[in-house]
Amino acid sequence: MPLSLSIIIPVYNEAATLDEIISRVRATKLADEIIVVDDGSSDGSLEILKSLENSDHPQLTIMKHERNQGKGAAMRTGLTAVTGDLVLVQDADLEYDPADYPALLTPFETDPSIQVVYGSRNLRSNPRSTFAFYWGGRMLSWVANWLYGANITDEATGYKIIATELLRDLDLQTNGFEFCPELTAKLLKRGVKIIEVPISYRPRSWEDGKKINWFDGVIAIWTLVKYRFLIKDIKKETSTPQASVSHADMS
Repeated sequence: MPLSLSIIIPVYNEAATLDEIISRVRATKLADEIIVVDDGSSDGSLEILKSLENSDHPQLTIMKHERNQGKGAAMRTGLTAVTGDLVLVQDADLEYDPADYPALLTPFETDPSIQVVYGSRNLRSNPRSTFAFYWGGRMLSWVANWLYGANITDEATGYKIIATELLRDLDLQTNGFEFCPELTAKLLKRGVKIIEVPISYRPRSWEDGKKINWFDGVIAIWTLVKYRFLIKDIKKETSTPQASVSHADMS
């Protein structure tokens, strides 16, 4: 029986791309549910999401933070509503193309033991945004490999698919962009095998709305170091960000 796929889309002021990205996700016909977490947007993103809520299959589960809390907080909120076997992280911009979903899902179909797949921007030729952003990402991969004895090529990729049960058991804690290195650190510390597949990538500029910056890179490195040496992987009660929910089946 095929594994069911849940898409979590964190959204913060992405009104310009929401219609297109939701359409692309739906067009794949691979998503069993789409959970969108509006992370305190002020640009009309929530109104656009509500207009798309019942327009096609699958319907959207819309969750809302009253104030901006960060990508990690949005992911933890979205995870509370997941019912699928696998969770795929989808950014709300158009840097990552849902047309790559089949490639990302193929390893799960060929090997039942696989629990995690990362889409690597560095396993194929792709445009680069800036020198600093590209090499900052490569440095994060190098640091992760050095600290955890891994061999991944794109630690900071936005495309990550994880078995839902495993993702919940990781007890994620961070609120911002450091969600990604926290996830990677906890997976590698547990010895979970990360499979990588090549994906396409169309970087946008800061002028076009890119939100991550150099300081987020510093926080990411610190997060990798912190979870390697200072924090044990002990499961504990996780505080879940407060969110409201809109869904035809959850009223």
